[in-house]
Amino acid sequence: MRRTAFRSLAAVSLTALSLAACQNSSGEPGIEKGTGTGAAAGAVLGGVLGAVLDKNDVRGVALGGAVGAAAGAAIGNIFDRQQKDLEDTLEKERANNEIEIERVRDDLLKINLANEVSFETDSADLNPAFEPSIAKLADVLAKYNETEATIVGYTDSTGSEAYNQQLSERRAWAVRDALERDGVPAYRLVAEGRGESSPRADNSTVRGRQLNRRVEILVHPTDTPPAPAAPSS
Repeated sequence: MRRTAFRSLAAVSLTALSLAACQNSSGEPGIEKGTGTGAAAGAVLGGVLGAVLDKNDVRGVALGGAVGAAAGAAIGNIFDRQQKDLEDTLEKERANNEIEIERVRDDLLKINLANEVSFETDSADLNPAFEPSIAKLADVLAKYNETEATIVGYTDSTGSEAYNQQLSERRAWAVRDALERDGVPAYRLVAEGRGESSPRADNSTVRGRQLNRRVEILVHPTDTPPAPAAPSS
């Protein structure tokens, strides 16, 4: 019932999305934490899914629809519970700085997988030692049918742009396939690569390059966008 409701909301969201776009005076796509959801907002659920690339760079995907405050509170409650579940389940990984969990807004969670523990250098094969953590993550994601995940891969600027784009895609798909194998339905998973185009830190430093090599998982209300084709080996 809940998934059907979310799909219906997406179908009536175009007007609300157009109004929201008109209110963006900067002309740049963006996400405001908590905007359009929760009982306080009252009138709008969803808005724009930002595939959060860094603090200034987002990709908008229409997700929401005009709804009342009660529906906004309901989706906020779902994400409250999922966030706590993720934080409790991945407590060890969070303490070791292997996984970061950020509440971007009421209806969007960002999970950052540290590259140093998830992949070997220049490899798109998941580190076997990290697979138990992926299985724990999948267990939580699979429980919440109201949400789905967009997995986005990134690299630093070392090497050619074309190589980095392919590597980021392959890593995103490796995480996506592992999550599916561990129980998350395929229709709730989308993977894409951003290569070196969206650094979160300075690529001229060792620490900056380390931060830029990452896979992010964006958890958002179910909308089932079309999945891109799997990258070639």
